[in-house]
Amino acid sequence: QVQLVESGGGLVQPGGSLRLSCAASGRIFSINSMGWYRQAPGKQRELVADITSGGSTHYADSVKGRFTISRDNAKNTVYLQMNSLKPEDTAVYYCNAELESPAWREYWGQGTQVTVSS
Repeated sequence: QVQLVESGGGLVQPGGSLRLSCAASGRIFSINSMGWYRQAPGKQRELVADITSGGSTHYADSVKGRFTISRDNAKNTVYLQMNSLKPEDTAVYYCNAELESPAWREYWGQGTQVTVSS
């Protein structure tokens, strides 16, 4: 059974940094895209950033220049380095992966809370 396990969330002051990690485990044959989404209270879940197996990245306009997504294919792990955090970045952050196990489908992590507040 495939699992995506996130870590690294927490409380940080405005202007601070956090690094999220998400490791995929289980019977995995191949992983295509991996990404991070977030959902703030009362709002829809939105894409923050994603990265293909080849390393191509895509970011939401609201995080460009502040967040960096990366992945370690050998460890089936994706990271999100978040710098210059703002209160509006406060949300539950979810890891997402499109992978083969053995059928291709999307998987989601359980979510990790990020709170930006002074």
